[in-house]
Amino acid sequence: MPKPAKGARLGGSAAHERHLLANLATALFEHGRITTTEAKARRLRPVAERLITKAKKGDLHNRRQVMQTILDKGVVHTLFTEIGPRYENRPGGYTRITKIGNRRGDNAPMAVIELVEALTVQQTAVGEAEAATKRSAKDAAGDQAVADLKKDQAEEAGSAEAEAGEEKKDA
Repeated sequence: MPKPAKGARLGGSAAHERHLLANLATALFEHGRITTTEAKARRLRPVAERLITKAKKGDLHNRRQVMQTILDKGVVHTLFTEIGPRYENRPGGYTRITKIGNRRGDNAPMAVIELVEALTVQQTAVGEAEAATKRSAKDAAGDQAVADLKKDQAEEAGSAEAEAGEEKKDA
C-alpha cells in the first residue's frame, strides 16, 4: 500500500500540494517561465519534466494522463503541439532553475524556473562546426609546438657542438 511522503509539504496537505504543483505547471507551460520560491521550483521541476516527456510521446493515453494533472485544455494542447515536439531529440533536462535573490516582504529565497530552449538543427550544426574548429586549432597548435621544440633542440645541439669545437681549439 502506498504511504504518504513524510515531512513538510508545500501548502499543508498532500492534496493542496498536488493542486499547487498542477497550477504552477500550468503557468509554466502557458508563459514559458515563472518566478516562484526555490522550494516550489525544486518541487515543480520533476513534475513538469514528466509531463513534457508524456507530451513527447503524444498518444491519446499520455494526453489523458496529462489531463488528470493539467485541467486547462488549451495548455494541454499547447504542451502536445508545441512544447513536446520542440524537445523531440532532447533526452531530458527541459527546465532550468535560476536563483534570483530573496523576496522583499518575507525574505523568502526566490527562483525563476523556465523552459530551456531546444537546440535547432542549425544550432546543433554550428556547435559541431565550432567543436571541429577548436579541435583543428588545437591540433595545429600542438603541431606547431612540436616543430618549435624540435627546432630548439636542434639549435641547442648545434650550439653544444660549436662550444665543444671551440674548447678543442683552445686546448
